[in-house]
Amino acid sequence: MPQFRYVAKNMEGKTMRGVLEASGENVLQQQLKEQGLFLIEAKDAKGSKKVYKFSSAQLAEFCREMSTLLASGVSIVRALEITADEEGLAASRRAVYLEILSELKKGTSLSEAMEMGGSFPELMLGMIRSGEGSGNIDAVMARLSLHYERENRLKQQVRSAMTYPAVLLVMSAAVVILIVTFILPQFEELFSEMESLPMATELLLAISDFLVSKWYLALFMVFVIGILLRIILKIYQVRRTVDFIKVRMPVIGKLNKVIYTARFARTLSSLYSSGMPIVAALQTAGGTIGNLYVEEQFEQVAITVRSGVPLSQALKEVDGLLRKLSSTILVGEESGRLDTMLDSIAMTMEEEAEAATKRLVTMLEPVLVCLMAMVVGFIIIAVMLPIYDSYSAIEGSA
Repeated sequence: MPQFRYVAKNMEGKTMRGVLEASGENVLQQQLKEQGLFLIEAKDAKGSKKVYKFSSAQLAEFCREMSTLLASGVSIVRALEITADEEGLAASRRAVYLEILSELKKGTSLSEAMEMGGSFPELMLGMIRSGEGSGNIDAVMARLSLHYERENRLKQQVRSAMTYPAVLLVMSAAVVILIVTFILPQFEELFSEMESLPMATELLLAISDFLVSKWYLALFMVFVIGILLRIILKIYQVRRTVDFIKVRMPVIGKLNKVIYTARFARTLSSLYSSGMPIVAALQTAGGTIGNLYVEEQFEQVAITVRSGVPLSQALKEVDGLLRKLSSTILVGEESGRLDTMLDSIAMTMEEEAEAATKRLVTMLEPVLVCLMAMVVGFIIIAVMLPIYDSYSAIEGSA
């Protein structure tokens, strides 16, 4: 079993370092959480090759193929052989399949073999373990395929919606850099003949001179700032604060809550429907939300549910999920159809997330256009103001 060298934080924010043996990073994170620690960084202690991580689309494809083959009566070993032998498969993915196949031939269970490489998420491993216990791995694979297809679709919807604002922002920055570095220097000779310049013009000329003569320093500064931001955002307290702000921001906070609720409901539905106990399903689903502030609250939710409090009541206290989720779960608890209601709320939330994302992009577009207009307007005013003052002075002396 691989050993991981980890950096973690305790509840007081103190940095803890050490080495632990775990089958994967997800398992390591769970082990540390049981000790009251939150994982910040983990590296293979032996310096082995980087673990290959599957995307949502790749996981959906893998589960769909396995489900079809297993439902047809093909053995797990043979199904993996067919999957690994697929034409056009990337070498890294093929290597993962072959490693699993090798472990299966030694008598290892599918979930244990998949866990060893650390390439598959804990959600998937947990559902496969449940499927192995109940003997319906083909049905579990089919549900996992649907789960990751929906997850991938939601990611693609958000990514597609944000493409236009991102392109607009990049184009705006490019236009400003072009004006400052190529067009503005043409006016320097004219400005040098003037006795005094407005502060805005002097500032703009200083920026222009710096970007033209020391562009390499500007690039270096951008690079350093980027690295520093990545380091800072890995600090536990900073990351938790940022994630807290994500659910409290106006407009964007509501969108994030919709996305978190959809992700949690879909994951919990998949785990619970596969036969996993509700407390274990809660702990796993709570760790897939993607927001540290929200995820931390599920430790208390699991304790509350274990003590006998209904799930709908426990989820009401979670800051970061929509109240609609607990109301829907309450109906499922009263009717005895919790898995159906979870699946229903997940689909509803995904549709709401798509609509909310489109609304956000609709609002972002005019904001970015106004921002670009303000920057370009400032440049034009800074250039034209000394010229206008010069003409006014000439007219006054005539």
